[in-house]
Amino acid sequence: MTYADLQEALRVLGLGERATMKDIKTRHRELVKRHHPDAGITTEPEIIRQINAAYRILMDYVTEYRFSFAENEFYEQNPEERFRQQFMDFYNK
Repeated sequence: MTYADLQEALRVLGLGERATMKDIKTRHRELVKRHHPDAGITTEPEIIRQINAAYRILMDYVTEYRFSFAENEFYEQNPEERFRQQFMDFYNK
């Protein structure tokens, strides 16, 4: 997988640079329902193949991703906790 593949998968699923696994799964489910041949909206089978391929790429990336449990990464992912921590330190002095 290349970075371009990853970006194309995000584009196909209509996701931004930050997405949770829940976002990926929800969006995949929505698009599959919308473009499934039984829905009758599209007759182009290539669209559903692209959606499923994009989903597989993103799930592979998420599965192989090495998560950082460093403190700075935690606060980047949880900005509200960073603010709470800053104010707690201020008031505890």
